[in-house]
Amino acid sequence: MASILGPSLSIVRAYALRNEPLVVSKITAVGENSHSPLWFSCTRARKSARNHFQLKSSNGLPLNAVSSNDGLAGTSLAKEDSQLQPLHGLFPLSDSECTGSNLSITVVGASGDLAKKKIFPALFALFYEDWLPENFIVFGFARTKMTNEELRNMISKTLTCRIDKRENCEDKMDQFLKRCFYHSGQYNSEEHFSELDIKLKEKEGGKLSNRLFYLSIPPNIFVDVVRCASQKASSRDGWTRVIVEKPFGRDSESSSELTKCLKQYLTEDQIFRIDHYLGKELVENLSVLRFSNLVFEPLWSRNYIRNVQIIFSEDFGTEGRGGYFDHYGIIRDIMQNHLLQILALFAMETPVSLAAEDIRNEKVKVLRSMRPLQLENVVVGQYKGHNKGGKSYPAYTDDATVPKGSLTPTFAAAALFIDNARWDGVPFLMKAGKALHTKRAEIRVQFRHVPGNLYKRNFGTDLDKATNELVLRVQPDEAIYLKINNKVPGLGMRLDRSDLNLLFRARYPSEIPDAYERLLLDAIEGERRLFIRSDELDAAWSLFTPLLKELENKKIAPELYPYGSRGPVGAHYLAARHNVRWGDLGNED
Repeated sequence: MASILGPSLSIVRAYALRNEPLVVSKITAVGENSHSPLWFSCTRARKSARNHFQLKSSNGLPLNAVSSNDGLAGTSLAKEDSQLQPLHGLFPLSDSECTGSNLSITVVGASGDLAKKKIFPALFALFYEDWLPENFIVFGFARTKMTNEELRNMISKTLTCRIDKRENCEDKMDQFLKRCFYHSGQYNSEEHFSELDIKLKEKEGGKLSNRLFYLSIPPNIFVDVVRCASQKASSRDGWTRVIVEKPFGRDSESSSELTKCLKQYLTEDQIFRIDHYLGKELVENLSVLRFSNLVFEPLWSRNYIRNVQIIFSEDFGTEGRGGYFDHYGIIRDIMQNHLLQILALFAMETPVSLAAEDIRNEKVKVLRSMRPLQLENVVVGQYKGHNKGGKSYPAYTDDATVPKGSLTPTFAAAALFIDNARWDGVPFLMKAGKALHTKRAEIRVQFRHVPGNLYKRNFGTDLDKATNELVLRVQPDEAIYLKINNKVPGLGMRLDRSDLNLLFRARYPSEIPDAYERLLLDAIEGERRLFIRSDELDAAWSLFTPLLKELENKKIAPELYPYGSRGPVGAHYLAARHNVRWGDLGNED
């Protein structure tokens, strides 16, 4: 492989170092690892813009990447750079070489809701946008008896094209569906996975094959599937990777046991533990906002930040998922993974680079610096039935799949603390709940009061109204806005609170890709930055396991709150105990 790249490799590295840092590691891998797929570099070449940080001015035109004073100015490389030419023109890979390998994606649990609603649509979106290699196939695997045509009919009902790109939608759908196949089998049957392997080889046509397995199945059968797939259906000449859906256990012990069992058949590098919240656009924007804007990084510490709030709410209940939900509860389902991952990204120190291991190392440091949760810093709740506007809303325990008298919380609020120099004493408040008054997910950063504020009389006794606040709204209507104080036009001195607002759908009219699209593409490319490492998982569970055991052993009864309300009153007392007011309760929100 190194001979194929030849002397051009140094030119590629020079280009990548200046404009596309993530490309360097990938090209190096191609040159140094004979098992790395050739199509990988071809896909990167076609879509180098994904990691090419092109800055644009407010009029939409790109800012010059090479200045006239740069040492490369005037050279052919500088000219190519200024024109933002695609990377594939820089190294000699022929079309035949780019089409010389296969990508085989197997969705295990293909008949389930997650596969139908998220995974197949995400794969189609990647195909539609030309992110997938030329030679790829998709296999569905499940216990349900189904033909290829029945699978295609099933998933065709959930496929959609981008709102702004529909000109050849039907043709692309037909092309994608022709690459989709199905095999029925038992999840613990090596024989059935051997049959799957035969079908995969038949479609791969003897070419170098890379195989990705997506486990869209309950966690109690993860290990059986991994055992059968690794022994009977893994790639013999390329890579094999496995995407594992949460939950990753119920506590520290079960999580460690699951990791231990998976590692009997896979290496850590083959395991991609997916948390779809890490693929959301605003979560990705969090590190960009902080590390590429000088105005924020100096403020990102206890010196200027009074508290941080991470809020998740849904305006619906368990809706028939009560049986699954009752086994885990809101803390395991949302807080221990989605919200804690956001907290770690928010609070981490500046990583050495954007490489996956550097970022994950910093996240682990944050998690290991946190105090284990105490019961006194937690409030749990459960929604009850409620009549509103002539409509009756059921209680959690009215769900036929939920055991009567269940104490499983559908709401939780917690105050967490990070014992390090940057965040000492700053409360990080989390709350997550179902059947609340609104659907939202956001990060709210409340800054300290202005010392000796000259205008404090204009705010009256409530100085919280004068607090600057940075809000990253993850969903719905993705936005970043900063609350500032300003004077109302007129002869008097009347102050108002206004938003400096970046509303993404107004600024960027194109449709935002779904989180599963980003994460699937990262797994295909071997990019692990947004996936959870085993030591990271251990650190996360160590924070919550003592609390979960105490709640269950003491049979703590959750505080009841009406369906469609703002949650239990205890959450407000918890915030007040730490001198915090929940930021999502204001009229402007």
